[in-house]
Amino acid sequence: MSYVPLSGLSLRDIEYVVAVDDLRNFSRAAERCGVSQAGLSEQVRKLEQLLDVTLFERSRRHVAPTPDGERLLALGRDVLAAARNLLEVARAQTGPMEGALRLGVIPTLGPYYIPGLLPRLREHYPSLNLRLRESMTNTLVHALRNSELDVALMALPAPSDALESAPLFEEAFLAVFPSTHELAKKPKLSLSQLGRPDLLLLEDGHCLRDQALSICPTVPRDGEERLATSLEMLWYMIGAGEGFSLIPQLALRNRTDFEDLITVRSLPEPEARRTIGLTWRASDPRGPVFREFAAYLRSITPEHCHACT
Repeated sequence: MSYVPLSGLSLRDIEYVVAVDDLRNFSRAAERCGVSQAGLSEQVRKLEQLLDVTLFERSRRHVAPTPDGERLLALGRDVLAAARNLLEVARAQTGPMEGALRLGVIPTLGPYYIPGLLPRLREHYPSLNLRLRESMTNTLVHALRNSELDVALMALPAPSDALESAPLFEEAFLAVFPSTHELAKKPKLSLSQLGRPDLLLLEDGHCLRDQALSICPTVPRDGEERLATSLEMLWYMIGAGEGFSLIPQLALRNRTDFEDLITVRSLPEPEARRTIGLTWRASDPRGPVFREFAAYLRSITPEHCHACT
């Protein structure tokens, strides 16, 4: 095979075409990559000329990879993963808890855990430069597997064999009712009583929705489901008297609004809780350092949560 110079091929151009493939839209791909749409389109065109292959079928409303494009884009993803692994190996040798750390967090944890965590991290890791990203579990898993994130805070178990996790702490679920709800007045409350049609849930994609359904009895539905987009909206819906729900304990810390409208009850069952953990790629050479990072996070477990052993 004759020598082919690589001077015309850049990792940045490969990132551009992978972004187009992910989003199937040149405008959104340009926004993700931080460049103009015209600039991205021009680089994609130049890469197609260099490869002598049309990577994408384009129309005014449709962008999709060609058969040749699909094969080359898969190789491009491998190239990007190898390049990111090279950086990770280098960081593992030169202080991996210094510089940038891309940290993902699920929406039902981030707003309630991160504010108390940041000052402690700044003190303990003064050279660490966090890059935070909030997304649902499946999106974080995809980002981890594609080397777009270094670590993520999520409920365990992580849904991928390609990932490794260290448990940090257990967080209880509390039952939250409108003050006039019949279950709010029960002297004893258990999960077996919560299989009711007025159990409010988060939208599909939130792991908390799946957790609530897994620990509550089968919930009968006699009409249209009332779903919340966030824990904040779930709280407001309960305050409005629409129904009740299970909310993680950290989300209720220092919460004083709607005190006259809402009653919060604890549940005795041990399964009425979730385990929060730190997750990373099993192939990441910084695994030992991430385990040490997890041990530090475990040592500063939030009040009222139970550190994992």
